[in-house]
Amino acid sequence: MSISENIAAIRQQIALAAERSGRTAADITLVGASKMNDAAACREAIAAGIDALGENRVQEMTQKLAEDAYAGAPLHFIGHLQRNKVKQVVGKAALIQSVGSVALLDEIEKTAEKLSLVQDILLEVNIGGEEAKSGFAPEELEAAARYAKTLSHVQVLGLMTIPPVENEPQGNLPFFAKMKALYVDINQNIYDNKLKYLSMGMSGDYAEAIEAGSNMVRVGTAIFGARNYSK
Repeated sequence: MSISENIAAIRQQIALAAERSGRTAADITLVGASKMNDAAACREAIAAGIDALGENRVQEMTQKLAEDAYAGAPLHFIGHLQRNKVKQVVGKAALIQSVGSVALLDEIEKTAEKLSLVQDILLEVNIGGEEAKSGFAPEELEAAARYAKTLSHVQVLGLMTIPPVENEPQGNLPFFAKMKALYVDINQNIYDNKLKYLSMGMSGDYAEAIEAGSNMVRVGTAIFGARNYSK
């Protein structure tokens, strides 16, 4: 199937999952995780109506920006962001989804101030407590959210997570439920119910994530096909 056919099929599944959670497909933002896919693939996804494209690697994002790969859709940065590469992302990405430390918040604030702009971000939560993953621990989130709100050049629009890899069907539902509870709590108590996005769910579990309350999903292989890591 082509990229456009894959997106159409995913849109159908999104609509069904949204309906099961009392919403519509219009409430869900579909981000195409375009890691290791070239500019032509990005353009094809945009032509097919993808809501946004998400990149994991700064070098790849920079190269595709030079090729005008993202014209017509917002660009999100969704991968682990090192502090020494923040300058290459702030002001280029419409949304940085993977902000999971106070040090990274400070670096984004400093860079955005120099550019005289406000950078939209999501706070990343390490919902499974995995040592190999970045993100705020759930018990750190409230303090981080309160701190982020004091920054003049950073705007928090919501939360993001990458739960542990689960081999069982619907194995991530407990993590999704915990994230939804954190989102509701932070939104009500700190952000006056003005947060927009709960970003969770990928190719293998986006429907379950939507049913659990996600309104932004990051789908890669189900859109673009299997990645060739041997390149």
